[in-house]
Amino acid sequence: MSKRIHFIGIGGVGMAALAVLVKARGDEVTGCDISASARTRWLESQGIRVFTGHDPSHLESVDELVVTPAVNPGLEELKEFLRRRGRGKVRFRGEVLAEIVSACDSIAVCGSHGKTTTSTFIAKLLAGLGEDVAWAIGGETDDMPVARAGKGPLVVEADESDGTLALYRAKTLVVNKCEYDHPDHFKTEEDYFACYENAKRNAGEVINSEALDLEGWEIPVSGEHNRRNARAAIEVALRRGHSREAVESVLAQAVNALPDRRFERLAEGVYTDYAHHPTELRCAVEMAREVCRGKLRVLFQPHRYSRTRALLGDFPPALSGADELVVCPTYAAFEEPLEGGDEADLYRACREAGSCGRLYLARSCEEAWTHAFLSMEEGDVTLLLGAGDIIKLSAMVREGRVSPPRKMWIGMGSNTWKSDLRNDDRYVRTRGPADRPGASLVAKFPFMAGIPGTIGGWVKMNAGAFGYEIGRYVSRVLVDGKWIGRDECGFAYRHSGIDGEIQDVEFVDPAEPMPPPEEFLARRRRFPAGTRGSVFKNPPGDYAGRLLEEAGAKSLRVGGAYVWSGHANVIVAGDGATASDVLALSRLMRLKVFHRFGIKLEAEVAGL
Repeated sequence: MSKRIHFIGIGGVGMAALAVLVKARGDEVTGCDISASARTRWLESQGIRVFTGHDPSHLESVDELVVTPAVNPGLEELKEFLRRRGRGKVRFRGEVLAEIVSACDSIAVCGSHGKTTTSTFIAKLLAGLGEDVAWAIGGETDDMPVARAGKGPLVVEADESDGTLALYRAKTLVVNKCEYDHPDHFKTEEDYFACYENAKRNAGEVINSEALDLEGWEIPVSGEHNRRNARAAIEVALRRGHSREAVESVLAQAVNALPDRRFERLAEGVYTDYAHHPTELRCAVEMAREVCRGKLRVLFQPHRYSRTRALLGDFPPALSGADELVVCPTYAAFEEPLEGGDEADLYRACREAGSCGRLYLARSCEEAWTHAFLSMEEGDVTLLLGAGDIIKLSAMVREGRVSPPRKMWIGMGSNTWKSDLRNDDRYVRTRGPADRPGASLVAKFPFMAGIPGTIGGWVKMNAGAFGYEIGRYVSRVLVDGKWIGRDECGFAYRHSGIDGEIQDVEFVDPAEPMPPPEEFLARRRRFPAGTRGSVFKNPPGDYAGRLLEEAGAKSLRVGGAYVWSGHANVIVAGDGATASDVLALSRLMRLKVFHRFGIKLEAEVAGL
């Protein structure tokens, strides 16, 4: 008896592939996703109705709901279904796919690496040999979509990440190289490998791709790992009764293209790869080296905090073949930040290893690509690595487009951090009376004694000390040729809402008596060379320095940048310090406080 089954997040590659298989077995399938895409439009061409957005109204007459672990339990659509039908009618993608695999002539490909490529090679090879192949694969190749219904064998990419691999009863199980991964689900290596052992015991036959002999086969594909993936496909075909001669006659066509984002060429000298585990990264870097005649520049986005923390020591050697490495912000998936798993932790590990070439830390994937685009010379190769939203750079790369430059007004620049990544941003000094050093006002405002900066800079950030703020004494400000009153300036703690160049400022004299500048100077700590003051603003009712000290931030160091022993809210740029060192250190300081107190510190230094 057929059922109506609804998929939340149907536009994802794994969900879309499963939806096609479920429809093929005779069930009515619908789905929804946050936005329309090429894949959701393709699903509709396959007769599957797809809704845009999430809404409980999609659930009328639905018998079962299919989700992935990434679906937010608080989603109203899911909560409403649970209220109506109960938890027993909600199923995970992996268990539904395992059910289909276990009921047919199936070839399931598992392992830590190469699942998509091996599955693709098997499906294309068997199709070339005349079999009516069905498949569900986590990637697209040329005109080969993620799934196809057929009457012959079913080839699937068997994902182990949520443990449902243990439920598979495949006729043929292909096992690629296995290395510990997915620490978000498998808390120990023993748990991880036990999942594979269960799948092997349940299988009709097992093909260990690592044990197959490559000798005697001419396999026209680059990369040792890809030749091994192709050899596994050959073994499947031979065991299904196809002759060596027949296999050799169609092999070149079966392996003529890798799945999307498997060392995919985006533009001249620019490639992208899904690699996110250290072993995969090493393979991708080696392939890039084969085509690089100049400098190899790698842009890597770590995938999940749990993986970054668990495999932290394995990343630097895997990336050591790069001449330049730009570490991008971690793709969290559905995880909350974990101490030790941030991109700043990875940057520090690579910095300490000293084997990853020139090292940078980017604030966004777009910033990293802008640097690469502006740095590329003839013969260089840029390699975009990661399984997260770094994929969104593909359109920018193909169009030769980068982030638009910004124009930022500064005074002396003493409270501004500037990235060491290349960009077209312009830092423009203010002109006019507001460009004068603020020290000229210390006689009137003695609490500002010892604070660097210009008059305009002081006002822009509402500088102050010892409970005083300069904005309290502003009468009006000339901004881009127009005078605005104090009430229009939006003054707040170490902040103003002034947008534009501050050209002049008029002040009112303090009404209250103040101690002389010498008294304030005596109270101010003497900062060492290489620092320009506090990094973070004080949160309401507390002090950033106190929080950082209690969280253990004084022990932190990244490259040449370290936290001053005299005050935990001060970074010293020592010998060899780079702007990326300072950025990484500031992130680690923030995270120390967040993980200890749950407080997100706001930077006082612009740019961090």
